[in-house]
Amino acid sequence: MNARPHRVTISDVARAANTGKTSVSRYLNGEQHLLSEDLRGRIQRAIASLNYHPSQMARGLRRGRTRLIGLIIADITNPYSVHILSSIEAACREQGFTLLVCNTNNEVDQELHYLDLLRSYQVEGIVVNAVGMREEGLNRLQQSALPMVLIDRKIPNFACDVVGLDNLQATSRATEHLIKQGFEAILFLSEPIGAVNTRRERLYAFRQALSLHPTIAAENSEIPLHDSARLDAALHAFHARWGGVRKAIISANGALTLQIARSLRRLGVQWGSDIGLLGFDELEWAELAGVGISTVKQPTQEIGHAAVKQVIRRIEGSEEPVRELKFAGELIIRGSTAR
Repeated sequence: MNARPHRVTISDVARAANTGKTSVSRYLNGEQHLLSEDLRGRIQRAIASLNYHPSQMARGLRRGRTRLIGLIIADITNPYSVHILSSIEAACREQGFTLLVCNTNNEVDQELHYLDLLRSYQVEGIVVNAVGMREEGLNRLQQSALPMVLIDRKIPNFACDVVGLDNLQATSRATEHLIKQGFEAILFLSEPIGAVNTRRERLYAFRQALSLHPTIAAENSEIPLHDSARLDAALHAFHARWGGVRKAIISANGALTLQIARSLRRLGVQWGSDIGLLGFDELEWAELAGVGISTVKQPTQEIGHAAVKQVIRRIEGSEEPVRELKFAGELIIRGSTAR
């Protein structure tokens, strides 16, 4: 069994350069003008020959800054989460921060675990795509006083900056599109709503839009993401119940849209000809699936960048009132909702 390789330290560099640790520290901390040209050269050659990499964590802690931002994300398999993660990482890099990512897999206990973990790493702030904090988690957040921004999902009874989609605007526009296309029965499908405000807001906007059109049948159902039997039953019943009219489905997120597409294929129902289909979140395969699937595209790049900028403002001491930043969605129309 091989022994663990020796980790090169600042003492090793000092020894190889025939100098003291103080001189090496000055070199690493940008104070090279205090050193002679000969000493700078010796330290540079020692660092290169030993392949020395200073501990950014240790250096940050000595300065009182870690330059770390934590991200707690509800479900990293969700297409929306992937795009948000990418935009947040890019924004952190641009601002000179490193991102630590924690995926909770939609489990509240994992959310609490990662919150404690990120605090132990002394992150300077966190961005949270929350599952649903309980009282214990809220108490920890309030006691930590850690700069925080929420993305997409709010935490009940917790005052915090929030960045996300304007759900009312986006859902209203999507529903009105289906109305204009002549659909006479519309089913809004989501995962169990629970405390997830985005699902609740989208359902509310759907109902509000259709309350102005009493002749159009408005239905909604909550189906767990991977319960294919319940999903098949709900779609079969909806399709059969409105067999003689134009009907459509609105899916509350991209992960559910994929499951709906699979279910319709199993049932032998074609989107576009037999039934309309419109889903939240732009999916890479949406334009390639059959006649194409209409989507509500979220501005994930803008949302991610805005969240990072806001948490950095809080890190830097901003005491401005808590605010909610809402971004408009873009409706992309394809064959699944054509006349």
